[in-house]
Amino acid sequence: MRSEMKDSVKLADEFHQVFHEIKAEIHKAVIGQENIINLLLISLFSKGHCVLVGVPGLAKTLLIRTLAESLNLSFNRIQFTPDLMPGDITGTEVIEENKDSGRKEFTFIKGPVFANIVLADEINRTPPKTQAALLEGMQEYHVTTAGKTYNLDQPFFVLATQNPIEQEGTYPLPEAQLDRFMFNIWVDYPTLEEEKEIVSKTTAYQDIQINPLLTKEKIQQLQALVREVPVPENVLDFAVELVSKTRPNTSIAPDYISKYMSWGAGPRASQYLILGGKARALSQGRYHVTEDDIKSLAIPVLRHRIVNNYAAEAEGFTTVKLINMLLDEG
Repeated sequence: MRSEMKDSVKLADEFHQVFHEIKAEIHKAVIGQENIINLLLISLFSKGHCVLVGVPGLAKTLLIRTLAESLNLSFNRIQFTPDLMPGDITGTEVIEENKDSGRKEFTFIKGPVFANIVLADEINRTPPKTQAALLEGMQEYHVTTAGKTYNLDQPFFVLATQNPIEQEGTYPLPEAQLDRFMFNIWVDYPTLEEEKEIVSKTTAYQDIQINPLLTKEKIQQLQALVREVPVPENVLDFAVELVSKTRPNTSIAPDYISKYMSWGAGPRASQYLILGGKARALSQGRYHVTEDDIKSLAIPVLRHRIVNNYAAEAEGFTTVKLINMLLDEG
């Protein structure tokens, strides 16, 4: 028992070290975006998925490709369009002639979802039927086509992007599907100094070499370690109560939540707060979760899981503002 504990502590120290080494590799190509990189890595090691919301040109694709290179994982980018079909994501069966027997038979050709990291670019530009093909893989880690099931490689990490500006001709993900994403991450504009550095470096010759730091097996080992991190009872209570307070017209909900919210977050939010808190604690060299870990992840976990009403919109109460009001109470 004591030997197992020593091994876990050693692996936890390794987690802390490699977490910051990965960030350093990513920063070779990506300037700024510190909080976003932290959230992506926390989600990855928690076996979650992310939605990134931001206008074009903020290096979302570069960030995700660099992340895949630093982790030595396969990477595919899917550009979602209105005419994209489920088979374009999962793969399709084609008829081929067997060279030995001369008979024709069906062969499954794998689609781009068969990668460790999948970038679903502008996922809201494709119809729900096609979106659902990707969401099955996210939830079940397999895809089904022509009545057959094919397992996806592990680890499997989906990052979907949405453009907050152009909404014409889009199919926004419904709340039930958004709930499958661990984090909703807002990608904002760089600061003035960051943008100067971006322009300076990207308009000159660059030869950036990203060093792969982990194997698939090691990533899965670190993902398993995250679930071993202990959570004090008071922190568990804090996370569950925070999520419960987002549900209007319940005994625990503040008056302003019942007034301005249509729907609150479900139990998956509580699970992701705790899992994310565990990964964040390890990333900072700690072996237990604190309330600060929960607070720091509350907005990306809850933002896409709660729905404000018309009264909130009319009075300027955004979901983020309501979450911050709950945090200020707690």
